[in-house]
Amino acid sequence: MYKFFAQPQVNEENNSIFGYELLLRTDDNGSWKLPKDFTAISIADQTKLLEQIAVKLNTALHDVVLAFNLNQKQANDPLTLGAIITLKKRIDPAALTIELTEAPTLSEMKEISTLLHQYNIDVVLDDVGTGSNTYDNVINLLPYVDQIKFAMQNLRMSGNAEEIPECLSFWVDMAQKYRLEIVLEGVEDKADQVLAKKFGISIQQGYLYGKPALI
Repeated sequence: MYKFFAQPQVNEENNSIFGYELLLRTDDNGSWKLPKDFTAISIADQTKLLEQIAVKLNTALHDVVLAFNLNQKQANDPLTLGAIITLKKRIDPAALTIELTEAPTLSEMKEISTLLHQYNIDVVLDDVGTGSNTYDNVINLLPYVDQIKFAMQNLRMSGNAEEIPECLSFWVDMAQKYRLEIVLEGVEDKADQVLAKKFGISIQQGYLYGKPALI
């Protein structure tokens, strides 16, 4: 069994819900865990679950964004992108964004961006600076995306928490240079809020605002 858990993204400027990141989980003997293979559940079934969540959250009425993750294999699958476009049409005018968890090639990004933007679906680079979304891998992709996410928890988990302010400053500069929205992920306490405010980041996500939960 698969379900999407929703984690809120908060706009600290007006203390409102900006959107929800939807995270796929699978039932493993009564415990919800990350799937070993995100393609084990068909994209048709995933979009059906996503549409149900959009209805429950009444996203069109409340003007909030649903963010959905795709890895590189999924993002380059025309059937997956077609299902995402169909989902957008069905939940319209609700906003939908696609978070790319793995950096595509430049040619792949051009195709993905051009296609999704035709249907008013924003494209996000997730976890910039870590994993496959390092600076060298994403610098040429930035003109084709709408938003970047900086995940503080990734640096904490790797034992490099002291690098967060410097790395965040760098990516804030990149966001300003390319006119991108930036989301700060991993906000856990007031100190993280102060850090976000220092860099002028309004859209925040993390345990301080809520853990991923079933809707």
